[in-house]
Amino acid sequence: MTRATALHIDLSVISANVSTLRQRIGAQKFMAVVKADAYGHGAVRVAQHIETDVDALAVAITEEAIALREAGVVAPILVLEGPQSEDELLLMADMALWPTLHHAEQLAWCGQHASLLSAAWLKVDTGMHRLGFSADALPQALSALQATGITDITLMSHLATAEYPEAELTRLQQGVWHEQLTDWPAAASLHNSAAARTQSEGRSDWARIGYALYGGQIKGLTPDETLRPAMRFTTSVLTLRDVKSGESVGYGGRWIAQRDSCIATLPVGYADGYPWAAVDGTPIGIAHQTAPLAGQVSMDMMTVDVTDCAHIELGAPAELWGAHPTVDQAAQHCNTIGYELMTRVTSRVPRCYHA
Repeated sequence: MTRATALHIDLSVISANVSTLRQRIGAQKFMAVVKADAYGHGAVRVAQHIETDVDALAVAITEEAIALREAGVVAPILVLEGPQSEDELLLMADMALWPTLHHAEQLAWCGQHASLLSAAWLKVDTGMHRLGFSADALPQALSALQATGITDITLMSHLATAEYPEAELTRLQQGVWHEQLTDWPAAASLHNSAAARTQSEGRSDWARIGYALYGGQIKGLTPDETLRPAMRFTTSVLTLRDVKSGESVGYGGRWIAQRDSCIATLPVGYADGYPWAAVDGTPIGIAHQTAPLAGQVSMDMMTVDVTDCAHIELGAPAELWGAHPTVDQAAQHCNTIGYELMTRVTSRVPRCYHA
């Protein structure tokens, strides 16, 4: 029996977003970020679909890259967290992966195995303070890496507030980046989805595009109608129940009917990845209408007030996020961001791919 709750991924939408974003990044090369299972969309299926349309892929950890290689993906792959051991660096070399290098011990490993590596990315900490060599340490790190014989080196950094181009931190990072790139003759990468959208200052030969690739909207920027969401999280009405004014619905009796109401129960909950933190009033699409969440999300079910909706029957289609509401709109009611909602849908939910 096919479960009503499902995650629909439209690969053709991702392809269309690639085309749109290519125009936006201009002469930059396109690195599609498919970490975290392609932001919940399925890394293998997404990578197989777009690898000939982009210049490279990026993942967070080596295990993610290995899964792509074992699935037959041959495009260049950057591992953003880099090797965490010398053995892992050897594995990356064997899999023809690009390592990100961000601390001195990794450079020592490269010195032992440089002949096996075709290229490496060197990360500069311009002010985000997660990974990377400081501006003061970069010259020594670069010299050490060049001394290993690795000649294909790309400098990279990451903007903490790229969606706010006038922010003091953005300006600070851009200034540090500019100083480090003054005499740098090879490739560099600074732009992420937000920086590409705002056309942020700072030299960048590679754009690392993640959230926008899947149609996500960058918080703090006006919605970009040229990008479409590729993910739809859907279910259907399991049952309908009349509730009298003054009666409560769900755990803790949080939601209390202010009038005689009709409540639809949907067979989806936090065990499927829908956030427990969703507040009453969170929009849910039902039968091409919008209805508010009514009561605490439970493990396997949630309840929605459909009193003002017309023609709601058992089995009526419901959309938790997709075209309406969008994942970002749902996230606003859950005190989180769309990135988290995309990546938290659990394996219990069947994936349905459309091309």
